[in-house]
Amino acid sequence: MPNPRSAALTAVFLVMATLAPPGVGRAAEGHGDAVEALRREAARARAELEKATTQMEDRNKALTASQGRLRGTLKELAAAEAELNRIRQPLARLANVSYQQTGAAGAMAIFGGGSPDEALRSTADVTLIATSQQALVDRADELQRRRRGLASTAQDLQSRNAIEQTRVQRQIDELRHKSAQVTKRLNAMLSKLSPDKRLELGCDKSLAAGAKRFPNGLIPSKYLCPLPQKGRELRADAALAFYKLNTAYKRRFGRDMCVTDSYRSLSEQHRVYAARPGFAAVPGTSNHGKGQAVDLCGGVQNSGSVQFNWMEANAKKYGWLHPAWAYSNPFEPWHWEFGTENDQ
Repeated sequence: MPNPRSAALTAVFLVMATLAPPGVGRAAEGHGDAVEALRREAARARAELEKATTQMEDRNKALTASQGRLRGTLKELAAAEAELNRIRQPLARLANVSYQQTGAAGAMAIFGGGSPDEALRSTADVTLIATSQQALVDRADELQRRRRGLASTAQDLQSRNAIEQTRVQRQIDELRHKSAQVTKRLNAMLSKLSPDKRLELGCDKSLAAGAKRFPNGLIPSKYLCPLPQKGRELRADAALAFYKLNTAYKRRFGRDMCVTDSYRSLSEQHRVYAARPGFAAVPGTSNHGKGQAVDLCGGVQNSGSVQFNWMEANAKKYGWLHPAWAYSNPFEPWHWEFGTENDQ
């Protein structure tokens, strides 16, 4: 029996787990609701498929139990057949003994004629044979009745199981079909999303809490989300805020933000510190190691530039700021952090 989850839910879970949360078409995207709409659609599809899969699994469990009863019935039937076969031969012998004994013809003397002694002996023999024969006959009758009942039960179970097997297979086929439809629908919705929305779709904000459990610079990649800039990553909450900031920046300047650095591993922090001792943060203390800082280029690195001034005026709307220390000690106009001054 194929596993329905592999057939029915794989596509939806791949869409939700790797691309993840959700949105609809251009109109919804224009209102900033694309991701939420797709999230709801994927969640609804998942709930429907999980319900259908549970129903199918329940039916399959019932079928498995019925198949077990069928196997037990067939085993009992085989045992009854074997016992009946064992007593057939002695039953036949006993049935013939009364006609094959030398005194058998004279056994009827009890009804008239013959020696009284011989009549008594013959009567005793016939009675013994009849008693033994009757026990076997009774057992044979019982086995015959049991065999007929078991055969009827087995036939009924086989018929029911065949019907249930067909129903289960039909449900599996329906789940496959529904999964394919859901996948097609979600992929169509995904294709209408902008690259930033696609990234947002794959970044689960709940991962931020998990990332905070790890030491500075030692956050596993599974807790980080990629930025539009290839090879750059941030903690989930910082990344989600950065996507929105990047979209606003792109509307103003016609291009993605220029990023030279983002999350920085502990080994990378040591490399940077070795290159700039006394200026770079001590390894293990950098906000880059927390996945909540970026170094920018493309004009932002120049204090007083149009890009820098735009960042000063707009970054806080999206949770990003230029920390006070970066204005003087050391002066780093390119360094921006996610959160508030109290978070740093």
